[in-house]
Parts: sequence; structure tokens; C-alpha cells
Amino acid sequence: MRDSLISAGLAGGMLVLALVVAGCGSDDDDQDFFRGTIDLEVDRPEICNPLDQRHCMLPFPNDFFSVEDATSDTGRRISIDTGATPTNRDGVQIDTTEWNRNDGFSPGAQLATYVEGVDLEASGAAPITDIGRSLESDSPVVLIDTDTGERIPHWVEIDDRPEDPGDRMMYVRPAVSLLEGHRHVVGIRGLVDGDGDPIEAADVFRAYRDRLESDVDEVEAERDRYEAVFTDLARHGVERGDLSLAWDFTVASQRNLSERVLHMRDDAFERLGADAPVFTVELVEDDFDDRVMRRISGTFEVPNYMTGSGEPGSRLNYGDDGLPEVNGVFTADFRCIVPRSALSGGEGPAVPARASLYGHGLLGSEREVGASNVRSMSNEHNFVFCATKWAGMSEDDVGNAIQILNEFSNFPTLADRCQQGFLNFLFLGRLMIHADGLSSHPAFQDSDGASVIDRDHLYYDGNSQGGIMGGGLTAIATDFTRAVLGVPGMNYSVLLERSVDWDTYELIYVPAYPDDLERPLGIILAQMLWDRGEASGYAHHITDDPLPGTPPHTVLMHVAYGDHQVAPATAEIEARTIGARIHWPAVVDGRLPDVEPYWGIEQIEGYPYDGSALVIWDSGAPTPPLVNRPPREGEDPHGDPRSDPEARAQKSAFLRPDGAVVDVCEGMPCFADPS
Repeated sequence: MRDSLISAGLAGGMLVLALVVAGCGSDDDDQDFFRGTIDLEVDRPEICNPLDQRHCMLPFPNDFFSVEDATSDTGRRISIDTGATPTNRDGVQIDTTEWNRNDGFSPGAQLATYVEGVDLEASGAAPITDIGRSLESDSPVVLIDTDTGERIPHWVEIDDRPEDPGDRMMYVRPAVSLLEGHRHVVGIRGLVDGDGDPIEAADVFRAYRDRLESDVDEVEAERDRYEAVFTDLARHGVERGDLSLAWDFTVASQRNLSERVLHMRDDAFERLGADAPVFTVELVEDDFDDRVMRRISGTFEVPNYMTGSGEPGSRLNYGDDGLPEVNGVFTADFRCIVPRSALSGGEGPAVPARASLYGHGLLGSEREVGASNVRSMSNEHNFVFCATKWAGMSEDDVGNAIQILNEFSNFPTLADRCQQGFLNFLFLGRLMIHADGLSSHPAFQDSDGASVIDRDHLYYDGNSQGGIMGGGLTAIATDFTRAVLGVPGMNYSVLLERSVDWDTYELIYVPAYPDDLERPLGIILAQMLWDRGEASGYAHHITDDPLPGTPPHTVLMHVAYGDHQVAPATAEIEARTIGARIHWPAVVDGRLPDVEPYWGIEQIEGYPYDGSALVIWDSGAPTPPLVNRPPREGEDPHGDPRSDPEARAQKSAFLRPDGAVVDVCEGMPCFADPS
């Protein structure tokens, strides 16, 4: 998929294979390497990145905040001093202990820097509506994977949220997830301000670019690293003398991102062996409504890898080997619905229903499995759906979320519990298909004792948060290989500010972190740990590059055009990364402001299609804002795809052993009735 993205964007501008930039080769061997001297005033150079005196951490991510470590897969280890981090209203900075376990930065990294007075449109930077522009030879922002030698597609935007222009950072948003373990370089050149005047480099960067010697030891210690950055950029035709800023950073390795949860999964299932998880049925509600014959609630047991009982606010229980260690039992709730279709309308023998896990929305619970659209899907297409809470991001975690927003040192508790949440879902899935699992209880049998669950196959269907975290769950799942991700996305660091759901939590976060320039850094830092509990950290392995001990998967993504809660742009990032193809025409002509709608996502050429797919469901919502703010006009279409009978029929056709994506829209864009 990455090759097709790059070749598409480079047709108009071939890479320059410069062996040497004029003058650079010989200078390295000259005794007169320096061209002069420069007086620098640098604040706290022992812990702060000296490139940008506007804030200690800018630009970020940056390998200034990492050190060499021969024991890690990347050869580096994050090393962020707490004194460099954002400060809350109580004067408390972020305890970086957990961040410093990482061997690199997020594959969903949002690149942040500050450029005073920049006019991106006049500068020619690629906007969200023209991602292909970022790969043109004269792009003012260049992002390069130095391991592959490829340019990375992206868009550039200014933070639209602060009132004071002096607090508005410039973001470089990769349009595809960055490859694990790879080093990347960023080059910025040719930016102009609102008057069209060139924006010049700051003094510290000039010291590196122009080979001006300083008397700041910490600045001089980084000089070799910047020489490597200039060499990498020169290979892509970016002249060092044209640069106003450049830096490099390394993305965390596959093992570092996934080893905790994979260890938990493998250890837990080895302990389980051939048995079914222990479960208890606590409530059976018969003849529930005209679609659901039974609603069943209970609990099940999962090995607990958290401190304490695994309650909100707990942390992973690390053993001596640095991996999570079992600490008793985690008792998780479940709720299932058995459709009337599985019991012939309530009479006669069972018609075993397909088994599917259901993933609930933002800070919700297993009770969402009883939502009207899920009951309709269950009865129309004969599914038994079972759900549990997304530990870490469920209703139980709201109080902890508030504590995190007030003090980001607590964020590791969310990321850690999300990984326990993944394991809980995997155990519930095993319960659904094991002969001694749910089917062994009369609540899941007909009057003759036959199972109402078809235990031959397991599937996954989740919406909103269930679509976001469901991508991560899919990447580690061993009992199911087909998943529907409803109104999904990834990279919470991009999602939050583009969601109306953030309104509520921002009321806490803004007064807790009053500095407009620091708040985004807190969210970007959070992504480095959130990767362990959402799709971003696993995106390259959701489909055709499976993690160790894991089968490949196929996914169907349903996106609501103009979604107020989960930004469709983030679903497009995921689709590019996993190689999903898009139903075409995706929307009616003229609906999008993009130069090339759905750039970098290949079209489905014929049906039935047996690969992973992205389908846009349009119910008439306005086009989202082109800045980091949520849509607010019109009705929110977030729930429309799952409420549409045709969308449910498409999901049903996909969630089968021989399933495929079928065209339920008759060669047209897919329209959903507003729910």
C-alpha cells in the first residue's frame, strides 16, 4: 500500500538522487569545518530542545528526547525529563517514567512546531484538501522515512483553537501511519508570512545549517545528528541552505508497541488451555421484545494483569522481566442478546445464530448491545451479540478520566487498563465459541438443549469507540478474522479536537492546563501511550501483516460523512494504512472540497470484493470544517450507518466464513436515512 501512495504522488516530481550536495562532502574532512561563530542564548539546554525557544519540547517529536540504547529494537530509548513537560495549574509537570519505557515515538505522531506569522496557503503547504501536494518536489514541508527512502504524505495546518495567534502551533499530520522502528526526518523551507516575506531560521538552527560554532556544549553535542539530517534531506533534493528548520525522530518498534498485550494474551490463553473461561449467568430476561427473545447478563473471569483488582486507576503489574504479570482474577461483566430468529420466533428448534462480539461507544458499557440498531441487526441477520466493557474507557473509568485531565501523569492508568480491556474481549469471544462456554448454559439453548449460538465462527462488530479500539482488538485477535468497524478512526491525538465529544472534557482540561501552547503537547504525549490501547499502535498489523501468533484479518469500515464525533479524516488515515479499498463513487460529485477525493485510497473495481473496504454513508450532513474543530452544523450523522437496513445487510454479507463486501448501493454512492 505504501508503494502505491508514494508512486502516485511522485509522478510530477522525481526524487533527486544527489550523491553529494555542493561543498558538503569535502567540508566534513576540512579542518575549517566551521564557517564562523555565533552567540546563542539557550534556556535549560540540558533538558530542553534548543531549536525553538518558544517551548522546551518544540519541535516534537524529536530524537533530542531520546538516547542511544543498544538493548532496544530501535537502538534508542525515549528520555524526556519531567521538567520539560507541560505544567498544570498546580505547577505539577508530567511524570515521564512510563513514556521513557518507549523505544521511539508514536506511529501516529502529530508533528508540532511553532512558526510565527506563517501563511500556509501563501507558502504552498499541503492542506487537508490536497494531500498529494505534500509529495511534490517543491513542497515546503518534507517528511521522509530514512529507512525506506520514501516521502510520507501529509497535510499541514495551524492550530485553530487558541485565540492568540502567538499560541497557535503548526502541525504536520501524516496521512498514513508511520512505519514502526523507522527513523524520519522533517525539512521545512520556503515558508512566508502574511506579507509574503520569507520566514527566517532561528539562531540555533542557523548554527547547525550554516556551520556556525557556538559555545553551548549541549548544542554542539547534537551537531553530528543534524549533519545526518541535512544529508538525508539532500538525497531528496532539499538544499540545506534553503531550510528554515529540520529535525529527526524515531518511531517506536513493533515489539515495544505490542509486547505487553501480546504477552498478556499468550500467557492468559496458555493458562486457560483447552478450558472455557469461568462464567456466571446472573439474569435472564425472556421474551424481551419483538426482536430479542432473551437478554442475558452475567460475569466472567479473566487473568488480571493489573495492580489491585484491576479497578480504574490501576496500572499494569510488571514482573521482573518488564512484562505484565498475573495478579489474581479480573471479573468482567457481559451482556448478550439472543434474537427471535435464532429460536424460530420463540417456538421450535434452534436456528443457531452467528456469534459476534460487540464493541460499545465512548465511555459506555456492555448495555449498549441492547441498542435498537444492534437488536435489529441481531434479528434481521441472526446474530447473537455479546459485549463487555472496554476497561480503561468505559463508564467505570469516567472518574479516572477526570483525574487524568487534571494531571496527565495519571495517563498511563488509562493506557494500561485498555490493554486489560483487550484481553477481556478476547476471553468473552472464547466463551462464545467454546463448547463449555455460554452454549453450555440453558439461557443459550432451545427447549431441547440445543445451542442457539453457531460456535464454528466468531466475528466482531463495534461502533464509534468500538470502531476505534476495535481496530486494535482485531490486530491481536486469534478467534476471529473478520471485523466491522463502525464510524471508526484512529489517533486520538487527531480525533479529540475534531470531536464534539471533546467539548465536555475540554471544560476540565483547559483550566487544568491553562497554557494554550502546552495543551496540544499533552495530547501528543498521550498518543505515545494510547497507541497501546487503540488502533493507532497496531494499524500496520490489522490486516495483512499480522503480529506474531496472530492470523491476518479482513475489515469493513463504515464511515458517516460529516460525522460530528469521529472525524472521517482519521478513518481515511486508517484505510490508507491497512490497504482498504473504497466503494466508488464514494459520494456525489462536488460533495467534497478535495482536489482529489479520498487521495491515496484505491477504488473497489468489482463486487463481491473479498478484501478490506471503506464505505462512506452519506445522510446529508454538511462537510466538516477544514481545521482542528468539530462539525456543529446540521444533525449529527454519527449513528446513521448502523441504523440503515442496507448498511446492516452489507455487514451481514461480510460477516460470514466466505464473506465479502457486496454493493448494496447499486453502483451509486451509499446514502443512509438520518436516524
